Amino acid sequence: LNKPIVTSNGEWLLPAYLLQKEHSSGFGPFKNAFPALDEYRGVNLLVSKDQGATWERRAVVEFRNPDWHEAMIVERKDGALWMMARTRKGIMETFSKDGGRSWSEPAESTEIKHPVARFHIRRLASGRILLVKHGDQIDKHQGRVKLSAWLSDDEGKSWRGGLVLDER
Repeated sequence: LNKPIVTSNGEWLLPAYLLQKEHSSGFGPFKNAFPALDEYRGVNLLVSKDQGATWERRAVVEFRNPDWHEAMIVERKDGALWMMARTRKGIMETFSKDGGRSWSEPAESTEIKHPVARFHIRRLASGRILLVKHGDQIDKHQGRVKLSAWLSDDEGKSWRGGLVLDER
């Protein structure tokens, strides 16, 4: 669903998800189907060392209260990876200090509040991190309204802006 990022060491990282069992078990004829895929349920981190010619799975991360995940990754300047995903509780985040081989326990974001909806996060060529979310405040939202853009100069510790792109 999302494009890969290219890390400072040249690896391509792509978060690709397969619905987790507690979310996928209720879809009509697919209820409890395909148990052989259970080990892949969650956000799989796919890695390419040859610019996308081949891919390998490095890890899988399971988020509590999953929705459609739609995970995105940003590499921080210290080399750590920051993954954010959509859940029924809003944005949850997890961190890796070893290139995505292991991840911290996913937790709700304490800084960024967002409804159960798609969001976007990406490092810009300027070095800043761009976040597009619902709500004209970083730590609040009123549902799926006031889609806004935010910038961080300090690796996501603080955000400025709140430029409303669409009020609907």
